[in-house]
Amino acid sequence: MRLPRLYFLAVAALAACATPAPPPVAPPKPAIDVSMLEPMPYAPPKVVLQALPFAPSDVAELEPLPPPAGDLWDRIVRGYGIPDLEGPLVEKWERYYADRPDYVARMVDRSRRYLYHIVSEVEGRDMPLEIALLPMVESAFNPNATSVARAAGMWQFMPSTGQHFGLKQNWWFDSRRDVLAATTGALDYLQKLHDEFDDWQLSLAAYNWGEGNVRRAIARNKAKGLPTDYASLTGMPAETQNYVPKLQAVKNIVADPLRYNLSLGDVPDAPFFTVVKTTKLMDVKRAAELAELPLDEFLALNPQHNRPVIAGADEYAILLPIDNAEIFAAKLELIDQPLVSWQAYRLKPNETLPQVATKYAMSVETLLAINGIGTRARVPAGHVLLVPLQRPTTESVGSLAQAVFTSVPSGRTFYYRVRRGDSLAGIATRYGVSAQDVRHWNNMTQNQVAVGQRLRIVADVAPTVRGGKARQAAAVKPISTKATAPRRPEPAKAAPSRSPASGSKRTSRAATSSGGPRG
Repeated sequence: MRLPRLYFLAVAALAACATPAPPPVAPPKPAIDVSMLEPMPYAPPKVVLQALPFAPSDVAELEPLPPPAGDLWDRIVRGYGIPDLEGPLVEKWERYYADRPDYVARMVDRSRRYLYHIVSEVEGRDMPLEIALLPMVESAFNPNATSVARAAGMWQFMPSTGQHFGLKQNWWFDSRRDVLAATTGALDYLQKLHDEFDDWQLSLAAYNWGEGNVRRAIARNKAKGLPTDYASLTGMPAETQNYVPKLQAVKNIVADPLRYNLSLGDVPDAPFFTVVKTTKLMDVKRAAELAELPLDEFLALNPQHNRPVIAGADEYAILLPIDNAEIFAAKLELIDQPLVSWQAYRLKPNETLPQVATKYAMSVETLLAINGIGTRARVPAGHVLLVPLQRPTTESVGSLAQAVFTSVPSGRTFYYRVRRGDSLAGIATRYGVSAQDVRHWNNMTQNQVAVGQRLRIVADVAPTVRGGKARQAAAVKPISTKATAPRRPEPAKAAPSRSPASGSKRTSRAATSSGGPRG
């Protein structure tokens, strides 16, 4: 019996030597007190919320998300308000665009940058929204388009007309190419014309032909007892005869592109750009770099600058895509160094332009182009030139601010004898120059001219025929109407205005046309 006793003694000894077992660890407290929640049923869960420790009015409210952007084309079609035309000229231009899908695609692609702004401006003035399509007729939405008669910009302003509507034109920039300023000027002009004629078709004809010519055409018809609507006017030049029908063709295509086997692509009904204002002078290239934009894209939004420097005003409005605008503004705020790598240089006596070009390591062609000097121009001693620097300096900014840059006449010299009924502005328009230029060339202090007075005019083009003007943009390849239209084309006939409901045809716009790329 000793074995069981020894067994129990051994067990007791081992128990005495053993380490006491640690107390059980309490489970971690959950982040959410599950006792406050009801058991999860199979039905939708019921959430129990505690009372807020603060008043509901103290809660920060998030702005509601904007609705998805619609299609800008549909918005335009819904806003059509000018009575439609029908006739062979409309059909001719419909065929013209339908046969050129690549051209239409390029035009639409350019319009994407500007169209939302123009539509908003037109709509804000309670004007028919097809007015926003007029740059397709004027310039194919090319803000750098220049006609043979020196009309410039997306809206094709002549120099004198542009000045009349506040579009400044100096050595540094030409506001006729400024997207914002030119749009404002064009709509101001169209509103003025509509206030006079109370008819949008007549107003469009006056925008192209001149209000004086339309007034006289109306007076002729009244004297003959004839109607005075656009389709009834006679004596219009071929360009004006085609002007409203061409816009009508564009309207029809935008309303139903698949009918013409074209695709316009979707253009969002949302802003493309915003405006950043600054007083700093800077290189155009440097501005593009700060905005993280390719130079050509920056210039597409800011095409008004004649020189590689943004200068010539007290404040500058720079258009940039919204995301790039934030980047640009942030970087500009941090930079405290000069942003101009150009300086003013005064030409010395007996110094030649090739010598200046060699001195600043540039070609003569580049020197001429930067300074807007023609190849046949004679540059006098003392003339101020824009030349490059190796690096930006404060002195370079000062030299640009103090220097007076002037244009060098590079065209032919004409002499004009003033006739009865002439005005200085009218004479200047015929030669594609400004009235200020004519006063300067003839040492005049006022705009008054006298019959028989001889005026010296320097112009790049011959004068236009009295009573007419050529406004076809160089960027738009003109087509000859001699082979496709009769000598006196049948006037377009007015048709009932299309119902905005035609926009319902536009559900298939995104389909690719058979002949060209999607816009």
